[in-house]
Amino acid sequence: MPARPPSAEAVSGPAAIRLIAHGPLKLRLLWRLGALQQFLDAHSFWACGRSRHDLRRMLGGSSAVVSAWREGELLGFGRATSDGVFRAVLWDVVVAEASQGQGLGRSIVEELLHAPAIKRAERIYLMTTQGAGFYERLGFSYGHAQTLLVRDRLADSSG
Repeated sequence: MPARPPSAEAVSGPAAIRLIAHGPLKLRLLWRLGALQQFLDAHSFWACGRSRHDLRRMLGGSSAVVSAWREGELLGFGRATSDGVFRAVLWDVVVAEASQGQGLGRSIVEELLHAPAIKRAERIYLMTTQGAGFYERLGFSYGHAQTLLVRDRLADSSG
């Protein structure tokens, strides 16, 4: 597991970026659901069009949530779910394109990996379409011994 940065509060740059590890209620993000919704719509293809209602439920069901802000602007986001013992999964790690390559994604992932429910998990999973090289540099490897199976909720409505 990668070493934790000395301070998760700020990532260096022209104006300091504040990294927030949200508590169980995730109140700061719940108050800014519109900003989160706009951020995901603008910076991810898989999380576009999520409703505020669904984002609220998503946050409530997440074991760990981290966001990164500079002067009121959301620049990064990530979350994880876990049973706290055996398995954890990283989800929705997103960094605004203009802020990529500055260590922000690494800081978000490392903060998630150190969240209590995640750091105790025996195995941590993630799925990515374009970021495999990034995650390999953070200590993740290909899970060749496993097969990803997917069942879309829409498939259930065909009968």
